[in-house]
Amino acid sequence: MTKVFEKSPAFFDTFTRKPAMQKTTHYCPGCGHGTLHKIIADLVAELGIQDQTIIVGPVGCGVFIYYYFESASVSAPHGRASAVATGVSRANPDSVTISYQGDGDLAAIGTSNAIHAANRGENMIVFFVNNNIYGMTGGQLAPTTLIDQVSTTSPSGRSVLNEGYPLRMAEMIAGLEAPVLSARVAVNSPKNVRQAIKVIRKGLEIQRDKKGYAFVEVLSQCPTNWKKDPKEACDWIDEVVCQQYPLGVLKDLIEERAPQQRKCERVEFDAIAEQLNLTTSDDNGKEQIELLQDELRFKFAGFGGQGILSLGMMFSQLSMERHMEVTWLPSYGPEMRGGVANCSVVVSKNAIGSPVVDHPNVLVALNRPSLEKFGPLVPQDGLIIYNSSLIDQIPDDLQGKVYALPATDLASTAGTVKAANVIVLGFIAQKTGMFKLDDLESFLTNTFKKPALLEINRKAVQAGWRAAEQI
Repeated sequence: MTKVFEKSPAFFDTFTRKPAMQKTTHYCPGCGHGTLHKIIADLVAELGIQDQTIIVGPVGCGVFIYYYFESASVSAPHGRASAVATGVSRANPDSVTISYQGDGDLAAIGTSNAIHAANRGENMIVFFVNNNIYGMTGGQLAPTTLIDQVSTTSPSGRSVLNEGYPLRMAEMIAGLEAPVLSARVAVNSPKNVRQAIKVIRKGLEIQRDKKGYAFVEVLSQCPTNWKKDPKEACDWIDEVVCQQYPLGVLKDLIEERAPQQRKCERVEFDAIAEQLNLTTSDDNGKEQIELLQDELRFKFAGFGGQGILSLGMMFSQLSMERHMEVTWLPSYGPEMRGGVANCSVVVSKNAIGSPVVDHPNVLVALNRPSLEKFGPLVPQDGLIIYNSSLIDQIPDDLQGKVYALPATDLASTAGTVKAANVIVLGFIAQKTGMFKLDDLESFLTNTFKKPALLEINRKAVQAGWRAAEQI
């Protein structure tokens, strides 16, 4: 067994989220997430299931779980971790599937996903971290906030009349027929940690043995949002939290449940296409795009609201219509809403190995943070197109060929600043030779049905095309 103070072999040797945080997690001092991570990692290593383990991460304080565990991992949309874990488990029946969720992710937006996954008895273990508060977004009232507990959105304390009772998720899960294990543990003291280890081991063994669904609610301290020092927070769990959320195993059917195995049939795409009367032949009158290389990797980046994701989708759709292999991968900042957004688009003549774009051949940066972050990653033979309407200073360490495009100003002239992404579409099409202007106008005609909106976007794509011809 791993020694208590040694880093588990199920962890990465160094954590690469931030250069200054190579050895520690991003969690606040005194937070229970780090302790729970340690318990899970030690047991995954002890049980010999690291190579089978797939972790589904949430939106919440645990969003960066993939930086810590050296195992396969998947990031899920907010509240959908149980649904994503269902797909992971069914597509990979030999895996040990872990869904790691907080009280906002599971007990608020994701309640239905969680309940139905439990009711189906999916082969997964769910770790439900209950710290009675919305930790990542600033301490708002959560479904698990205690009666009389103060939060930023319940400054007078939670009342039954106004906000209702706290949700006891472990009891709800235990009331369903399918789950094998439902328990509540805590990680605030050595005694409670020892008990948590026993219960979590049982839950992981259930997954190893394919016996069905396990649910472990973990009471976790949150000194930052509780406005307490770490010791006070640990004591508060014993003295207050456990009064409304009693610790213990609420359901344990491990001995009487037999292993269950669902069918996992692999269906070839050609068979699906035949059923849907789709053609899989490239010989239908359209030619593939002429690419500068067999595969181009694009990064479109800017502020949320600048049409970055839509630009990537338009580019992807145009490429797919010309029989190219395409992936589109969005990212819009789980930590900061209304902040930066980007999407990665890969266009290839061959099957694409990964949708991740670390070193783009073409970068579009509509704001300065995006140019500073992604610009130095573009190789010497790559293209960098930046929005000179908003960016007045460029980094010194850019290697690619740089084009200044006043996208916002050109869009405003066309009729609306919201068309800056279409300006960029026309510019890239002309510079790369991937699409003709007629192709773009035909695509816009099919996309925008309102005549006024279509006219603005036509003007925008033409303006972007002309700007590329003049540079």
